[in-house]
Amino acid sequence: MAKNKTKDMTNGGIMMNIIKFCLPLMIGNLFQQFYNMADIIIVGQFVGKTALSAVGSVGSLNFLVIGSVIGLCTGFTVPVAQRFGAQDFKALKKYIANIVYTSAALAVVITAIAVDLTDPLLRLMNTPEDIYKDAHDYIVVIFAGIGATILYNILASIVRALGDSKTPLYFLIFSSVLNIGLDVLLITQFNMGVRGAAVATVISQFVSGVMCFFYVKKKFPVLHITKETRGIDLNCIKKLISNGIPLSLQFSITAIGSVMLQSCVNSLGAEAIAAVTIGGKTQLMIVLPSETIGATMTVYCGQNLGAGKIDRIKKGVKSGVVLATCYTVIGFCVARFLGPYISLLFINGGEASIINLAQQYINAGSYFYFILSLLFLFRNSIQGLGYSSVAMFAGFFELVARAIMGFGFVNTLGYDAACIANPVAWIAADIFLIPAFFIVIKKIEKQFRVRE
Repeated sequence: MAKNKTKDMTNGGIMMNIIKFCLPLMIGNLFQQFYNMADIIIVGQFVGKTALSAVGSVGSLNFLVIGSVIGLCTGFTVPVAQRFGAQDFKALKKYIANIVYTSAALAVVITAIAVDLTDPLLRLMNTPEDIYKDAHDYIVVIFAGIGATILYNILASIVRALGDSKTPLYFLIFSSVLNIGLDVLLITQFNMGVRGAAVATVISQFVSGVMCFFYVKKKFPVLHITKETRGIDLNCIKKLISNGIPLSLQFSITAIGSVMLQSCVNSLGAEAIAAVTIGGKTQLMIVLPSETIGATMTVYCGQNLGAGKIDRIKKGVKSGVVLATCYTVIGFCVARFLGPYISLLFINGGEASIINLAQQYINAGSYFYFILSLLFLFRNSIQGLGYSSVAMFAGFFELVARAIMGFGFVNTLGYDAACIANPVAWIAADIFLIPAFFIVIKKIEKQFRVRE
């Protein structure tokens, strides 16, 4: 059964391998976006624009903590993809065991720190007083549920590392539907407001994670930990940390730049916060296929590195660039013509000024979608090759760019500068990432020649 569930990406047609893996993952990411946006959509429609602004104002803070957690989960499974590609199942199971131990310990530590720092961080971000309570009520519940986030994401990342992008999709669809149902129930029937939206998110992720655990236990015997492989292995933990921490820091560094930018946007008032929230979430949905192509390259490069197929890695990245280029054209058209209609998911059509500001934000970003596609592609490829620390440095470039745009321009030029802040950050990251990828490839080729 495990043989049917896993997917070996080291053989067969490169473009078809990427597309077949990418499509289920793309659908899964779409549901992930709906999952993440359900709170904002339902809060905006049923509670109002002030509550929407409150949830939106902590979006970058949410990304800082939850994004870092997801980065850890993704980084932890890079050695799993490599060991699977090398068909070294004993080492693979050792990594699985030590992923469990390390993730459990980090869940406790990260939860405690995040909850404790919620108030200081909200104050640091200049959260307006009229939305402060709702913002706090929402994000503190999300942070308290970090363990549920780790449970689901670590299992989904492990399964994807084996080449199966379909199974996590099924559980994500279930979780998304459950989240929406609980959102409506807790907000409209129990009058829990933004806190109800956060509770719904945590419960949905926990239930999905538990179900995913039992399914994986039954259907993926290749992941079963044996007596021989269940011990704590410091070398494995060191390898996990060396992959997970840089990727987590990459998310953190990127998010810190977003937090800085958000703190400047918060000074523009609730209407601007709502517009940036709606525009940002709409844009995330539009660029999702490009992000998925990048995520596919993490598994593809990891497996082929394990198999020692360096030329196949380079050909795969070229194929990824072709796919990303084709989608960039589609994404631009969607942003320009359908953006206003997507925005209506979040807020009542009577809020014309907010919708117009949101569309201005979307239009500005749409000219730079190809730049963003390259960022996803090369950053994830570098991660799949085991050089997470190199990919992490791209986050510094993004951080500096967002800080300059926020403190240097948003405070003086206002909303117009906020609209182009992220595209400037994408350009800054690509300036580092693209040359870095070719340097990494040359280094790996040299290592393999030495071994031969």
